[in-house]
Amino acid sequence: MKSVRLWFKKDGLAVYISHLDMNRCMTRAVRRAEIPLWYTEGFNPHPYMTFLMPLPLGQEGRREPLDIRIEGEMSFEEIGERLNSVMPGGIEIVEVREPVCKSNEIAAAEYEITAEFLTTGEAEGFASGAQSIIDGGELNAEKRSKKGIKIVNLCEMVRSFDAKADGKCVFIRTVLAAGNTVNLNADLLIGSLLSEFAAQTEKTSIVRTRLLREDLSDFE
Repeated sequence: MKSVRLWFKKDGLAVYISHLDMNRCMTRAVRRAEIPLWYTEGFNPHPYMTFLMPLPLGQEGRREPLDIRIEGEMSFEEIGERLNSVMPGGIEIVEVREPVCKSNEIAAAEYEITAEFLTTGEAEGFASGAQSIIDGGELNAEKRSKKGIKIVNLCEMVRSFDAKADGKCVFIRTVLAAGNTVNLNADLLIGSLLSEFAAQTEKTSIVRTRLLREDLSDFE
């Protein structure tokens, strides 16, 4: 048995594939590619396949990790080539390698957010206002958890934030808390900032560019 970490990109129409359907999609792809998956033991054996940090619906991911285990010997290069030959549009394996970090080392995620407004003035006002709020350290919002809904200060989960206006667009680069204990969805952050100014965008895109460890080094 060999542990393998698949790094994949998800964009285009694939961003609307839910996590449950992504599980089905990847399971079918691995089977069609004839990758010799290792199955768990017990009364109900199933293939070992773990998404380390599921991507929220509607968001792009440039480098998302998926762990599998295989039986026998197959090179990382062959695994990647076989999978890409059967992947649906919008999903692409970008790297296959041996896992380096443990899943519980994920502590943050970097995002690129683009918000398009109706006018240049709206874009400039939002970029300036959003930066001021985050720098001020207080942005309260309702956050759902396993224990229900509670009011939290989102700024406590923002590791870095930079908003710049260019024409009618605002470009945001931010690092947010991510992991099993503390996790901030970029959609909640941008939605809460827009609500502060009663602002509306013509179009908004969220791209998760990479996962990070506690010291903000790359999760590998």
